[in-house]
Amino acid sequence: MFENLTDMLSETLRKLTGRGVLTESDVKQAMRQVRRALLEADVNFKVARQFVSDVSAKATGENVLKSLAPGKQVVKIVNDEIVELLGTASPLQLSGAPPLVYLLIGLQGSGKTTSAAGLARWLSDKKDKRVLLAACDLQRPAAIDQLEKVAADAGAGFFCRRDTKNPVEVLKGAVDEARLKNYDIVIADTAGRLHVDDDLMSELESVSKAAGASETLLVLDGLSGQDAVNVAVEFQERIGFTGSIITKMDGDSRGGAALSFRAVTGKPIKFLGTGEGVDGLEQMDPERLAGRILGMGDVVGLVEKAQEVYDIKEAQKLEKKLISNSFTLEDFSGELKRIRKMGSVTDLLGMLPKNMRPAEMDIDESQFTRMLAIINSMTVRERHHPEIINGSRRKRISMGSGTQVSDVNRLLREFRSMKKMMKRMRPGKVTGIPGIFR
Repeated sequence: MFENLTDMLSETLRKLTGRGVLTESDVKQAMRQVRRALLEADVNFKVARQFVSDVSAKATGENVLKSLAPGKQVVKIVNDEIVELLGTASPLQLSGAPPLVYLLIGLQGSGKTTSAAGLARWLSDKKDKRVLLAACDLQRPAAIDQLEKVAADAGAGFFCRRDTKNPVEVLKGAVDEARLKNYDIVIADTAGRLHVDDDLMSELESVSKAAGASETLLVLDGLSGQDAVNVAVEFQERIGFTGSIITKMDGDSRGGAALSFRAVTGKPIKFLGTGEGVDGLEQMDPERLAGRILGMGDVVGLVEKAQEVYDIKEAQKLEKKLISNSFTLEDFSGELKRIRKMGSVTDLLGMLPKNMRPAEMDIDESQFTRMLAIINSMTVRERHHPEIINGSRRKRISMGSGTQVSDVNRLLREFRSMKKMMKRMRPGKVTGIPGIFR
């Protein structure tokens, strides 16, 4: 997320913090680089110009230039202005008589259906809400089937009507169903088009009027940069919305949509889509996101992700096994699955401060799949006693897992090295499993 922007801003600000004295000329030169970085990230040019103007005015103040650490103060000013640009955290509307209705709108391909399921999972896990997904996209082939599948993945209810082409009827039926079965929230997945047109807007206007929605969330494709903001302006004029979900932020998104959205529309970003699965929705936190953009990381967010898949008893049990040298390949498999559940390894490393990340961030995510396949191809005895795995067993394991014998050898070698390392560690010093992130 924001990789290129982070690199450019980090390098520019690093040069400032490395100087004991700053002049107005130094700041102006740095701000030219900041403006270039923002424009290359596809930030709206008016937003980029205003951002640089605001930072420059504050950074060239007498109190900053004559301070003992002017470079660090400039970094703080940039951070504060990014937070200001992103706006304050805006929680979802959860009060009111159930069922509340959330309307998801946007163009075709922006990720509405995946976002609907992700939002349902988030509401269930974080807010203990029962959610019903309503299939109001009656235009796209297989849209109903797709929503039904992701609803099951998210553990949410599902409602559709295949006997009508009127999305208003579907939504009203979903609300009645939610009341009958005690659902807290109805999320309506509406139709989209490849571009904004009158037919789309007319349909959404009718659905919006019938919905009485507590939240109308505009789903935008983060890969589309400034185009996403232009789409937002058109939706705002015709439909209106309370906030947005910006998707595909785990791809090669340059960040322009996220950084421009609030300044142009005045509405908050409520969630960022950081993956294709139902767990790939992240609540927007401007301060944490600003830290990640500037290469300061989001350690709090990383800890929260770890807490979701680990509890203190599991951690203590793991520590005892590692120290007593009784850690097996079965245990190793379990830890790999937990790490994968936390999300993409590249994204997890990206949440660390830039100076704490490995020099090489080119992570082969398929390595986890290979390792799990190899362990799954072993017998229970082999997982608990890998020393019995001879040449013929290695050949069988490699064939069963669709890997090479060399892959099996590498896994066993790294596992042995890890156990030797842990054996030398003193009690109370175990903080994780080394060797996973190579």
